[in-house]
Amino acid sequence: MNENVHTLEVSDKGQRPVRFTYPFNYLPHPWAEAAAEEVMRDVRAYQLANPQSELFRQGKMFGVLVVETPDGSIGYLRAFSAMLDGSYHHEGFVPPVVDISHPDGYFKQEEARISAINKRLQEAEGSQVEGLKNERKQRSQALQRWMFSQYQMRNAQGQTRDLLDIFKNEKPILSEEEYYGRAKSQTADYQPIPPSGSGECCVPKLLQFAFEHHLQPLCMAEFWMGASPQSELRKEGQFYPACQSKCKPILRYMLAGIPMDEDPARKSNEALAAQTQILYEDAFMMAVNKPAGLLTVPGTSGDYSLLDWLHNPDYLPVHRLDMDTSGIVLIAKNQDAYIRLQQLFLRRDITKRYEAVLEQNTYCARPFVCDERTMNVQSTVKERLPMSGQIALPLSRDPFDRPRQRVDFQHGKTAITDYRFREIRADGTIFVDFFPRTGRTHQLRVHAAHPSGLDSPILGDRLYGDCRKAPRLMLHAAELQFVHPFTNQPITIHCPSKF
Repeated sequence: MNENVHTLEVSDKGQRPVRFTYPFNYLPHPWAEAAAEEVMRDVRAYQLANPQSELFRQGKMFGVLVVETPDGSIGYLRAFSAMLDGSYHHEGFVPPVVDISHPDGYFKQEEARISAINKRLQEAEGSQVEGLKNERKQRSQALQRWMFSQYQMRNAQGQTRDLLDIFKNEKPILSEEEYYGRAKSQTADYQPIPPSGSGECCVPKLLQFAFEHHLQPLCMAEFWMGASPQSELRKEGQFYPACQSKCKPILRYMLAGIPMDEDPARKSNEALAAQTQILYEDAFMMAVNKPAGLLTVPGTSGDYSLLDWLHNPDYLPVHRLDMDTSGIVLIAKNQDAYIRLQQLFLRRDITKRYEAVLEQNTYCARPFVCDERTMNVQSTVKERLPMSGQIALPLSRDPFDRPRQRVDFQHGKTAITDYRFREIRADGTIFVDFFPRTGRTHQLRVHAAHPSGLDSPILGDRLYGDCRKAPRLMLHAAELQFVHPFTNQPITIHCPSKF
């Protein structure tokens, strides 16, 4: 075997994968999980031998790709994103698609020339300043385009395309102004620039090596090792999907022609329709129990949504739930009702209660005294994690990994959630009520998972927690309370979860 193809014993790991892993939402196949466990063990040994490693400060995403070799043997490849401790090259890990780190290479030499312009700017005066700024901008843009043109990505059909070509029809993740941090200058022949770091994530590196060496990909997995970032929600040893913004266009091309698993979050129209039910209805509005897996409104994918189920173009959802979240959605039957109900949400005159089950919290892992009938907490867990409280962590979207959100104290929008623990169960999971005071995307999911929040991801959260622990996101919109905007009567709509 090639030195980068590691042997993998799979005789006791279940059946061979029938289709390749859907990279953006998956449960790791037992073969990929076994390979990942070997890498986790070796990375921890590497950390012990290298106490100054960056893994202790910021951590890194690692990945495995289980492959079949031309002689029919089963093995696996391993990779890390970008560099590890200042190097693209570590024994036993696949090399980068492009190595721009060589000091005598074009990238570093041109980077040095751009840095020299920065020094000249400090001493320049008058018209020289504008000229140097334009030169720096042009060189920076040209260098970025040159670098992305060097990423000659292969696919299963033997084709090769560079990243500029792969991304040319993609909607830009950031504007040119945002990307370069300078004034926007867009011409008619402007071509979108791939997001920074494209081609350096684990799965593209792994597939590139596999296709170059005639290895058949069978399944994959990505997981985090090392310290958790301050803003993103990554925990050591947990599996995560491939990123959307940087990887989806690349993997869509690289995996063309390879039979792939269905997205497990996508359910059939018939199944979703059968689970959807009306909870309340009058002449002005209705409340619907939306099942997990159903979009509230149509997305770019064109998947079946709650609007399709309603079969009435005049009916409008007043608010939205994530596709993975189940529970109450309020529907206005006409435009006047929509405006009045929207005003209730904008004024925060609607009380919303969600029910969720959280993964086992580190504070609750130790023994605790509880009422054996209800399992309600009665002991020292209260001293570390209050039974009720408020989480205030501002949120912003991750521009390179939609739809993920991150805690951002500099640019984030205010996000406030009240919580109340109802039960800590025998397995250590926590049944909790959430009362969101604001309505940010993924607010409850991030506030639950973040170390400065409850430090306990919602069970089954494929973005912020461990997707292996539950078949769905255990989050449910269970109750709405408000004053009817037409009759002035108090309304309570109650739909408890079965968690």
